[in-house]
Amino acid sequence: MESAFTYRHRVVSEADVNFIRRLIAQHPGASRRHLSKKLCEAWDWVQPNGRLRDMVCRGLMLALHRAGRIELPPVRRVLPNPLAEHRKPAVVPIDATPLCAQLEQIQPLEFRQVRRTAEEALFNSLIEQYHYLGHTQLVGEQLKFLVYGQRRPVACLAWSSAPRHLASRDHFIGWSADVRRQNIRYIAYNVRFLLLPWVSVTYLASHILARMARRLSAEWQQVYGHPLYFLETFIDPQRFHGTCYRAANWIVLGTTTGRGKDDIHHRGPNRSRKQVLGYPLCADFRQRLREVAVG
Repeated sequence: MESAFTYRHRVVSEADVNFIRRLIAQHPGASRRHLSKKLCEAWDWVQPNGRLRDMVCRGLMLALHRAGRIELPPVRRVLPNPLAEHRKPAVVPIDATPLCAQLEQIQPLEFRQVRRTAEEALFNSLIEQYHYLGHTQLVGEQLKFLVYGQRRPVACLAWSSAPRHLASRDHFIGWSADVRRQNIRYIAYNVRFLLLPWVSVTYLASHILARMARRLSAEWQQVYGHPLYFLETFIDPQRFHGTCYRAANWIVLGTTTGRGKDDIHHRGPNRSRKQVLGYPLCADFRQRLREVAVG
Protein backbone atom coordinates (compact mmCIF):
# COMPACT_ATOMS: atom_id res chain seq x y z
CA MET A 1 0.00 0.00 0.00
CA GLU A 2 1.38 3.41 -0.98
CA SER A 3 2.05 5.91 1.81
CA ALA A 4 -0.06 9.06 2.05
CA PHE A 5 1.10 11.96 -0.10
CA THR A 6 0.74 15.57 1.02
CA TYR A 7 1.27 18.68 -1.10
CA ARG A 8 0.81 22.18 0.31
CA HIS A 9 -1.25 20.75 3.18
CA ARG A 10 -3.55 18.89 0.78
CA VAL A 11 -3.67 15.15 1.42
CA VAL A 12 -3.68 13.21 -1.86
CA SER A 13 -5.33 9.83 -1.46
CA GLU A 14 -4.61 6.73 -3.50
CA ALA A 15 -8.00 7.25 -5.15
CA ASP A 16 -6.85 10.75 -6.19
CA VAL A 17 -3.65 9.32 -7.65
CA ASN A 18 -5.61 6.70 -9.60
CA PHE A 19 -7.92 9.42 -10.92
CA ILE A 20 -4.91 11.40 -12.20
CA ARG A 21 -3.50 8.26 -13.85
CA ARG A 22 -6.81 7.69 -15.67
CA LEU A 23 -6.93 11.35 -16.70
CA ILE A 24 -3.47 11.05 -18.26
CA ALA A 25 -4.43 7.83 -20.02
CA GLN A 26 -7.61 9.40 -21.42
CA HIS A 27 -5.63 12.30 -22.97
CA PRO A 28 -2.52 10.66 -24.44
CA GLY A 29 -1.57 13.64 -26.58
CA ALA A 30 -2.13 16.31 -23.96
CA SER A 31 0.62 18.53 -22.59
CA ARG A 32 1.36 18.83 -18.89
CA ARG A 33 -0.33 22.22 -18.85
CA HIS A 34 -3.45 20.89 -20.54
CA LEU A 35 -3.63 17.97 -18.08
CA SER A 36 -3.30 20.36 -15.16
CA LYS A 37 -6.26 22.42 -16.39
CA LYS A 38 -8.31 19.27 -16.91
CA LEU A 39 -7.56 18.17 -13.34
CA CYS A 40 -8.48 21.59 -11.92
CA GLU A 41 -11.79 21.46 -13.76
CA ALA A 42 -12.50 17.91 -12.59
CA TRP A 43 -11.72 18.75 -8.96
CA ASP A 44 -13.30 22.22 -9.14
CA TRP A 45 -9.95 23.51 -7.90
CA VAL A 46 -10.30 27.26 -8.28
CA GLN A 47 -9.12 30.48 -6.66
CA PRO A 48 -11.57 32.81 -4.88
CA ASN A 49 -11.83 34.86 -8.10
CA GLY A 50 -12.90 31.77 -10.04
CA ARG A 51 -9.64 31.19 -11.92
CA LEU A 52 -8.16 27.69 -12.01
CA ARG A 53 -5.37 26.89 -9.53
CA ASP A 54 -3.31 25.83 -12.52
CA MET A 55 0.18 26.57 -11.15
CA VAL A 56 -0.47 24.81 -7.83
CA CYS A 57 -1.98 21.85 -9.67
CA ARG A 58 1.03 21.62 -11.98
CA GLY A 59 3.28 21.61 -8.93
CA LEU A 60 1.27 18.78 -7.39
CA MET A 61 1.42 16.69 -10.56
CA LEU A 62 5.15 17.28 -10.92
CA ALA A 63 5.71 16.23 -7.29
CA LEU A 64 3.73 13.03 -7.88
CA HIS A 65 5.71 12.40 -11.07
CA ARG A 66 9.03 12.83 -9.26
CA ALA A 67 7.83 10.52 -6.49
CA GLY A 68 7.09 7.84 -9.08
CA ARG A 69 3.34 7.85 -8.41
CA ILE A 70 2.29 9.03 -11.89
CA GLU A 71 3.96 9.30 -15.29
CA LEU A 72 3.66 12.69 -16.95
CA PRO A 73 4.27 13.23 -20.68
CA PRO A 74 7.66 14.68 -21.66
CA VAL A 75 8.20 18.42 -21.33
CA ARG A 76 7.43 20.06 -24.66
CA ARG A 77 9.09 23.41 -24.09
CA VAL A 78 10.96 25.14 -21.30
CA LEU A 79 9.75 28.67 -20.63
CA PRO A 80 12.09 31.25 -19.09
CA ASN A 81 11.78 31.64 -15.31
CA PRO A 82 11.46 35.37 -14.52
CA LEU A 83 12.43 34.69 -10.89
CA ALA A 84 15.68 32.93 -11.82
CA GLU A 85 16.55 35.14 -14.79
CA HIS A 86 16.08 38.65 -13.48
CA ARG A 87 16.14 41.23 -16.23
CA LYS A 88 16.18 44.88 -15.37
CA PRO A 89 13.15 46.77 -16.63
CA ALA A 90 13.73 49.08 -19.56
CA VAL A 91 14.10 52.74 -18.63
CA VAL A 92 10.95 54.71 -19.45
CA PRO A 93 11.60 58.46 -19.91
CA ILE A 94 9.77 60.71 -17.46
CA ASP A 95 9.60 64.39 -16.58
CA ALA A 96 11.89 64.82 -13.55
CA THR A 97 11.34 68.54 -13.09
CA PRO A 98 11.28 69.28 -9.32
CA LEU A 99 7.77 69.42 -7.89
CA CYS A 100 7.66 71.52 -4.72
CA ALA A 101 4.16 72.30 -3.45
CA GLN A 102 1.70 72.07 -0.60
CA LEU A 103 -0.47 68.99 -0.44
CA GLU A 104 -3.64 70.86 -1.35
CA GLN A 105 -1.93 72.26 -4.44
CA ILE A 106 -1.52 68.85 -6.08
CA GLN A 107 -5.00 67.61 -5.27
CA PRO A 108 -6.91 65.73 -6.42
CA LEU A 109 -4.50 62.78 -6.42
CA GLU A 110 -5.27 59.97 -8.85
CA PHE A 111 -4.56 56.34 -7.93
CA ARG A 112 -4.15 53.98 -10.90
CA GLN A 113 -3.85 50.22 -10.57
CA VAL A 114 -1.30 49.50 -13.32
CA ARG A 115 -0.49 45.81 -13.11
CA ARG A 116 -1.08 44.18 -16.49
CA THR A 117 -1.66 47.57 -18.10
CA ALA A 118 0.42 49.71 -20.44
CA GLU A 119 1.62 51.75 -17.45
CA GLU A 120 3.23 48.79 -15.67
CA ALA A 121 6.47 49.35 -17.62
CA LEU A 122 6.67 52.88 -16.20
CA PHE A 123 6.05 51.59 -12.69
CA ASN A 124 8.77 48.94 -12.99
CA SER A 125 11.20 51.46 -14.46
CA LEU A 126 10.67 53.93 -11.61
CA ILE A 127 11.08 51.27 -8.94
CA GLU A 128 14.26 49.93 -10.56
CA GLN A 129 15.81 53.39 -10.87
CA TYR A 130 14.77 55.09 -7.65
CA HIS A 131 13.90 52.52 -4.96
CA TYR A 132 16.92 51.32 -2.98
CA LEU A 133 15.79 47.68 -3.30
CA GLY A 134 15.12 47.97 -7.03
CA HIS A 135 12.56 46.02 -9.03
CA THR A 136 11.88 42.36 -8.31
CA GLN A 137 9.43 39.87 -9.78
CA LEU A 138 6.58 39.41 -7.30
CA VAL A 139 4.80 36.12 -6.76
CA GLY A 140 1.27 35.31 -5.70
CA GLU A 141 -1.52 37.86 -5.58
CA GLN A 142 -0.23 41.37 -6.29
CA LEU A 143 -1.26 44.85 -7.33
CA LYS A 144 0.76 47.89 -8.41
CA PHE A 145 -0.30 51.51 -8.12
CA LEU A 146 0.94 54.75 -9.61
CA VAL A 147 -0.19 57.90 -7.84
CA TYR A 148 -0.56 61.02 -9.97
CA GLY A 149 -0.58 64.65 -8.88
CA GLN A 150 -0.83 67.52 -11.34
CA ARG A 151 -0.97 64.82 -14.06
CA ARG A 152 2.52 63.60 -13.15
CA PRO A 153 3.53 60.43 -11.25
CA VAL A 154 4.47 61.29 -7.67
CA ALA A 155 4.56 57.85 -5.99
CA CYS A 156 4.57 54.08 -6.55
CA LEU A 157 3.15 51.37 -4.29
CA ALA A 158 3.34 47.59 -4.75
CA TRP A 159 1.33 45.09 -2.72
CA SER A 160 1.60 41.31 -2.69
CA SER A 161 0.60 38.20 -0.80
CA ALA A 162 1.78 38.31 2.82
CA PRO A 163 4.68 36.16 4.12
CA ARG A 164 3.37 32.87 5.49
CA HIS A 165 5.26 32.98 8.78
CA LEU A 166 5.73 36.19 10.75
CA ALA A 167 5.89 35.70 14.52
CA SER A 168 5.06 39.23 15.67
CA ARG A 169 2.10 39.50 13.29
CA ASP A 170 0.79 36.05 14.13
CA HIS A 171 1.01 36.83 17.86
CA PHE A 172 -0.77 40.16 17.34
CA ILE A 173 -3.64 38.47 15.48
CA GLY A 174 -3.69 35.43 17.76
CA TRP A 175 -4.38 32.71 15.23
CA SER A 176 -3.30 29.08 14.98
CA ALA A 177 -1.08 27.69 12.24
CA ASP A 178 -4.04 25.97 10.56
CA VAL A 179 -6.20 29.11 10.56
CA ARG A 180 -3.24 31.18 9.34
CA ARG A 181 -2.77 28.89 6.35
CA GLN A 182 -6.46 29.25 5.50
CA ASN A 183 -6.74 33.01 6.00
CA ILE A 184 -3.31 34.42 5.09
CA ARG A 185 -4.81 35.55 1.78
CA TYR A 186 -6.74 38.26 3.64
CA ILE A 187 -3.49 40.10 4.42
CA ALA A 188 -1.52 42.17 1.89
CA TYR A 189 2.14 43.07 2.21
CA ASN A 190 3.42 46.50 1.14
CA VAL A 191 6.45 45.38 -0.85
CA ARG A 192 7.46 48.79 -2.22
CA PHE A 193 6.57 52.39 -1.42
CA LEU A 194 8.39 55.09 -3.35
CA LEU A 195 8.00 58.84 -3.39
CA LEU A 196 9.78 60.03 -6.48
CA PRO A 197 12.96 61.91 -5.52
CA TRP A 198 12.07 65.16 -7.28
CA VAL A 199 8.75 65.43 -5.38
CA SER A 200 8.76 67.58 -2.23
CA VAL A 201 5.28 67.82 -0.71
CA THR A 202 4.82 67.93 3.06
CA TYR A 203 2.66 65.08 4.47
CA LEU A 204 2.29 63.49 1.04
CA ALA A 205 3.61 60.07 2.07
CA SER A 206 1.27 59.60 5.06
CA HIS A 207 -1.64 60.99 3.05
CA ILE A 208 -1.05 58.46 0.27
CA LEU A 209 -0.82 55.58 2.76
CA ALA A 210 -4.11 56.62 4.36
CA ARG A 211 -5.84 56.93 0.99
CA MET A 212 -4.41 53.62 -0.16
CA ALA A 213 -5.67 51.82 2.94
CA ARG A 214 -9.22 53.01 2.26
CA ARG A 215 -9.34 51.64 -1.28
CA LEU A 216 -7.04 48.61 -1.41
CA SER A 217 -9.52 45.99 -0.19
CA ALA A 218 -12.04 46.92 -2.87
CA GLU A 219 -9.32 46.80 -5.55
CA TRP A 220 -8.22 43.37 -4.28
CA GLN A 221 -11.82 42.13 -4.26
CA GLN A 222 -12.26 43.20 -7.87
CA VAL A 223 -9.15 41.36 -9.09
CA TYR A 224 -8.90 38.34 -6.77
CA GLY A 225 -12.46 37.83 -5.55
CA HIS A 226 -11.86 38.34 -1.83
CA PRO A 227 -11.35 41.33 0.49
CA LEU A 228 -8.44 42.28 2.74
CA TYR A 229 -8.63 42.74 6.50
CA PHE A 230 -5.06 43.68 7.40
CA LEU A 231 -1.97 45.29 5.85
CA GLU A 232 1.67 44.87 6.82
CA THR A 233 5.13 46.04 5.84
CA PHE A 234 8.78 45.87 6.91
CA ILE A 235 10.97 48.86 7.77
CA ASP A 236 14.77 48.69 7.80
CA PRO A 237 15.60 50.72 10.96
CA GLN A 238 19.15 51.28 9.71
CA ARG A 239 17.72 53.33 6.84
CA PHE A 240 14.30 54.61 7.90
CA HIS A 241 12.24 55.48 10.96
CA GLY A 242 8.87 54.62 9.41
CA THR A 243 7.60 58.12 10.21
CA CYS A 244 5.06 58.26 7.39
CA TYR A 245 3.58 54.88 8.38
CA ARG A 246 3.24 55.92 12.00
CA ALA A 247 1.65 59.21 10.92
CA ALA A 248 -0.88 57.15 8.92
CA ASN A 249 -1.69 55.16 12.13
CA TRP A 250 0.20 51.98 11.30
CA ILE A 251 1.09 49.93 14.40
CA VAL A 252 4.53 48.63 15.33
CA LEU A 253 4.12 44.87 15.85
CA GLY A 254 7.71 43.85 16.58
CA THR A 255 10.83 42.83 14.66
CA THR A 256 11.78 40.00 12.36
CA THR A 257 14.27 37.33 13.41
CA GLY A 258 16.68 38.31 10.65
CA ARG A 259 16.90 34.71 9.44
CA GLY A 260 14.75 34.90 6.32
CA LYS A 261 12.22 32.40 5.01
CA ASP A 262 14.84 29.92 3.75
CA ASP A 263 16.69 29.53 7.06
CA ILE A 264 16.72 25.89 8.20
CA HIS A 265 19.51 25.83 10.79
CA HIS A 266 18.26 28.56 13.19
CA ARG A 267 21.80 29.62 14.02
CA GLY A 268 21.07 33.32 14.30
CA PRO A 269 20.43 36.25 11.97
CA ASN A 270 21.82 36.13 8.43
CA ARG A 271 20.36 39.49 7.36
CA SER A 272 19.33 42.74 8.99
CA ARG A 273 16.36 42.67 11.35
CA LYS A 274 13.32 44.57 10.12
CA GLN A 275 10.64 46.36 12.07
CA VAL A 276 7.18 44.94 11.39
CA LEU A 277 4.27 47.37 11.06
CA GLY A 278 0.60 46.54 10.56
CA TYR A 279 -2.63 48.30 9.75
CA PRO A 280 -6.11 46.82 10.48
CA LEU A 281 -8.63 47.58 7.76
CA CYS A 282 -11.69 46.93 9.93
CA ALA A 283 -12.50 46.99 13.63
CA ASP A 284 -13.22 43.24 13.83
CA PHE A 285 -10.13 42.19 11.85
CA ARG A 286 -9.09 39.61 14.47
CA GLN A 287 -12.47 37.90 14.40
CA ARG A 288 -12.47 37.82 10.60
CA LEU A 289 -8.92 36.50 10.39
CA ARG A 290 -9.64 33.78 12.97
CA GLU A 291 -12.79 32.52 11.28
CA VAL A 292 -12.62 28.96 9.99
CA ALA A 293 -14.42 28.15 6.76
CA VAL A 294 -16.92 25.30 7.00
CA GLY A 295 -17.14 22.76 4.21
